[in-house]
Amino acid sequence: MDKGIIYAISISPERGQLKKEVVEANVIEGYGIENDGHAGDWGRQITCLNWASVQKSNKENQLNMGPGDFAENILIDGIDFSKLLVGSRLRLGTNTVLEVTQIGKEDHPSIVTRTFGVSLLPSEGLFCKAVTGGVIKKGDFVSIFYCK
Repeated sequence: MDKGIIYAISISPERGQLKKEVVEANVIEGYGIENDGHAGDWGRQITCLNWASVQKSNKENQLNMGPGDFAENILIDGIDFSKLLVGSRLRLGTNTVLEVTQIGKEDHPSIVTRTFGVSLLPSEGLFCKAVTGGVIKKGDFVSIFYCK
């Protein structure tokens, strides 16, 4: 699918922490999500995961992981992440645009792996930069509008 919704938004004040769900967030162009420890001048400002992947992991590992438990900022429901490449862009809500800068990352003993014994970001995480900012809310539409 090329359209979905924001299932959840989560933030943490510092890196290396599990994130807590919030109803809305302010995305700052070139920076990331306001008050999130991963925001800054780099390519991994915002992390996205597919909600279906979380559900699959829960079933396979007999877990009950929810928003922020995999240290992701945005859980997206209804988008086929396999269609996305580095350079793909996502529109969240009416104004916010994210560009995928990296898919997956090096696996290290993160807080998620140490706490739950499983992690999705190394294999499935979309790491993005904020191309345009705006306020995003749980339930906002998400669409793919550019794929390299």
